[in-house]
Amino acid sequence: MQVPPRPDLPTRAVHAGREDLKTLGVHALPLDFSTTYPFTDLDRATASLDALVSGDASAENPIYARLLNPTVARFETALADLEGAEASVAFASGMAALTAVLMAVRQRGGHIVATRPIYGTTDHLLSCDLLGIETTWVSPDGVAEAIRPETALVITETPTNPTLQIVDIADVVRQAGDVPVLVDSTFATPVLQRPMEHGAALVLHSATKYLGGHGDVIAGVVACSDEWARQLRQVRVATGALLHPLGGYLLHRGLQTLPIRVERAQATAGTLAARLAEHDAVETVYYPGLAPGGTHRQMDGPGTMLAFEVADYETARTLLQNVSLMTPAVSLGSVDTLIQHPAGLTHRVVSEEGREQGGVRPGLIRVSVGLESVDALWADLEHALAVAVREPALV
Repeated sequence: MQVPPRPDLPTRAVHAGREDLKTLGVHALPLDFSTTYPFTDLDRATASLDALVSGDASAENPIYARLLNPTVARFETALADLEGAEASVAFASGMAALTAVLMAVRQRGGHIVATRPIYGTTDHLLSCDLLGIETTWVSPDGVAEAIRPETALVITETPTNPTLQIVDIADVVRQAGDVPVLVDSTFATPVLQRPMEHGAALVLHSATKYLGGHGDVIAGVVACSDEWARQLRQVRVATGALLHPLGGYLLHRGLQTLPIRVERAQATAGTLAARLAEHDAVETVYYPGLAPGGTHRQMDGPGTMLAFEVADYETARTLLQNVSLMTPAVSLGSVDTLIQHPAGLTHRVVSEEGREQGGVRPGLIRVSVGLESVDALWADLEHALAVAVREPALV
């Protein structure tokens, strides 16, 4: 019998993790709020507990929601499908997901190589010695020189936060050799980039952002092999970093509209970036679609995030105080447009040296483009820029 072709990503985003709903006789996703699960046979319940504590993805009885929740498991299956991974493991936040990875690799060695710039709290965690791990910070082309016998992991982010640089994943993997590479792909989403296709061992998402897409759920997820997933589940079971089932439900629902949200916001971001590049008050625009040669080949589009620099902190502050449609707030990936100041907020926890190394300067502003019309967003930005230039120290 001829096997039907594998559906494209937008189609899989709608249907992944829902294959059994017809058999169940339901159309909407089931939502399981149980914290504990009754058993009828102690021996079988004990076997289920042993399997889940050792990192199995499923068991006859979930036993306790810290070990397994069926709603969260559905989201994990769907996200793994979109990333082209064997499995994924969801956590209560992106930082909980990263912490679990660091705990899982600790037995491999106490040294990490990481590239800058990177998300500010990731930078902070890797720099503060909380987990007893030493981090060597490098540029993306300096990974090979930093590898040691005790190096357990290489961490990179692309596009980078907040300067939207494209890091060549395949080149980082080549430099890392036998050391596994984790790629934070939050900005790209699996719609635009699938790092495992380029050799990455682990793909990290702050699922709070685009995967949820509506600013109403905090979560993290790691796509990986079955072997890595087993280790991460063991950490999740032991530390209690579980994702609430309502979060799993909202994330799974968010995947259905992820491709169309990214496509729409990306078109708007490209137009805004081009207009900002022509504005006299803007010194530099950071957007992959404006870079020489356009978007790097590993991405299917330039994305929905952009950043730009104005003259100084006061100009940036005044601009942020005078937008009315855009929301001055941290985070990203929501249906509405968010605008923020990395040096003062998301990257304030990074050392001054780290901010300088990553190009996070006082006049830098980051924009997460939403689904509003491009003309409405541009009118808002244009007005705020005009006020900022006219009265940088008066507002």
